[in-house]
Amino acid sequence: MRISDALLPEFDQESATTRKVLERCPEEKFGWRPHPKSYTMGELATHIAQMPWWTVETLTKDELDFAPPGGEPYKAEIIATSKELLERYDKNVAAAREALAQAENEQIMANWTLLAGGQKIFTMPRVAVIRSFVMNHNVHHRAQLGVYLRLNDIPVPQMYGPTADEP
Repeated sequence: MRISDALLPEFDQESATTRKVLERCPEEKFGWRPHPKSYTMGELATHIAQMPWWTVETLTKDELDFAPPGGEPYKAEIIATSKELLERYDKNVAAAREALAQAENEQIMANWTLLAGGQKIFTMPRVAVIRSFVMNHNVHHRAQLGVYLRLNDIPVPQMYGPTADEP
């Protein structure tokens, strides 16, 4: 069995659930933040919308330096509208799904490295990066966004079961 075939059902389920949460983010609240140290709703939603693209980066490159020496550090352009947020997310999910569906076991088991300023942060098999750095990371931030929705009296959609808003 191909490893990617085992990951795809979970990827599809989590992607659909994440989209439901992103759909609830009103652009008039994109500047809201629960605490000065927290992302704004727009920054957090942008981060979540970008995350599936990391699957493509992980499967097509051997490493990523998000602050390369002598180069520009990675900085996501904050999305300004709800429409653009969903379009970007859908585009990134489609590209990630395609890359994952095409990944052979040798490729997905090969090591991948994350760097910052030329310094290694970690190296692990791509499959572990996709599960932790992409999928689990997405679920973590999606949960944060659910709290943002609650604090703004926006109904929280079902994720793994009923919510107070969707029994």
